[in-house]
Amino acid sequence: MITGLGAVTPLGNDMETVWNNLMKGVSGIGPITKFDPSGLSSRIAGELKDFSPELYLHKKEIRRLDPFVHYAVAAATMALKDAGLVGRESRVMSQELNPPTFANAGINTNLLTLNSKLLNSAGVVIGSSRGGIASLEKAVERHLMKGGPFSAYLMSASTVSMAASSVSMKFGITGPSLGISTACASGTNAIGEAARMIRCGDIDIAIAGGSEAPICKLAVGGYAASGALSKRNHEPQKASRPFDRGRDGFVISEGAGIVVVEELGLALRRGARIYAELAGYGASSDAFHQTKPDSEGEALAMKKALSDAKVHVEDVDHINAHATSTPLGDAAEAEAIRRVFGGHARDIPVSSCKSMLGHMLGAAGAIETAIASLSIYRGMLVAAVNLDDPDPVCRLNHATSDRKEINYTITNSFGFGGTNAALVLRKYIEGAGPASCPP
Repeated sequence: MITGLGAVTPLGNDMETVWNNLMKGVSGIGPITKFDPSGLSSRIAGELKDFSPELYLHKKEIRRLDPFVHYAVAAATMALKDAGLVGRESRVMSQELNPPTFANAGINTNLLTLNSKLLNSAGVVIGSSRGGIASLEKAVERHLMKGGPFSAYLMSASTVSMAASSVSMKFGITGPSLGISTACASGTNAIGEAARMIRCGDIDIAIAGGSEAPICKLAVGGYAASGALSKRNHEPQKASRPFDRGRDGFVISEGAGIVVVEELGLALRRGARIYAELAGYGASSDAFHQTKPDSEGEALAMKKALSDAKVHVEDVDHINAHATSTPLGDAAEAEAIRRVFGGHARDIPVSSCKSMLGHMLGAAGAIETAIASLSIYRGMLVAAVNLDDPDPVCRLNHATSDRKEINYTITNSFGFGGTNAALVLRKYIEGAGPASCPP
């Protein structure tokens, strides 16, 4: 069960702000300000705005950790507070934290101290594609170009697993701590693997998701050189346009999305709010090409997720597409959706959040899982922006901002190297029971 949501994104530094901006069709894309992008073919990105790591970490920790770790700790803190698992009464909180988050409606605040004890045996699974790439870039500039010394914390600060480790250390969590790196499927794989551990009885609670801080010259220049990024520098807010005929690449973004996943019985005993059930998880590999997507491999991940959830294609009433706004990627995903859902694909509303968020790489699937969970909980679809001229090759039923009862959502994430992951989310109905651990 998904019981807590946390986020820092180009659309806001808490989940409620992100949701409100999505509902308004606001774009988080703009010119790059973190470094001088002149000379690069792509000079736009989705940057965080007014993010304050001091709310979540001590100054010494901020200096020693890469920004992708800052983002992960911030989002995890918000998700845990949203789930009612930590608060001012909890022994694990080192300082008073007051970022704007959801009110803990329906949660028994008298259980906060007990819930901090539950965290001790929880798991932390956080994915990232690039890890501490900004720290590595700074080290190269400082040492090779200026002759300065290396930081003693460079290797620890930049490793992908440091996001999960830092969350574990902050909250005294001694269960499994895993860093997953499967390119742009990292966050979705992290949530799926966390759910597997819970469903198979290894742990009862997991803090899972993804975090990314790739707005540096090394990452932007590298992706631009591969031809993956949009060059619509004169219209940054219109650059990310999934499934549109005029799409020319994705817009790189930063941030983190974290969800709290827990076993149903525990969630009910705590009186926790349940946004959605994480009913199914599927992963596959294209085994095809380093950068080109393959619709057959993508379809396989979706089929596996549906099978794991024991859900028929006709039952799915919403799809959150990976939809990065690349010519090849969007076409392949549209074909994969048609392969899986057949004629029913014409009836399923398809959302593409990256039209406003940009592509947060390894964090993308995690924040989109949080958004999809909230869509189910609130009965609202997220509509794409910039879909001015739908590409006939990507013929799908593109979602509009309508109220809709959503019972089953499938959310997709695909990455370089042909890594594919999909999750099936189900509306929680009291007494229905959770999905069982697959044999």
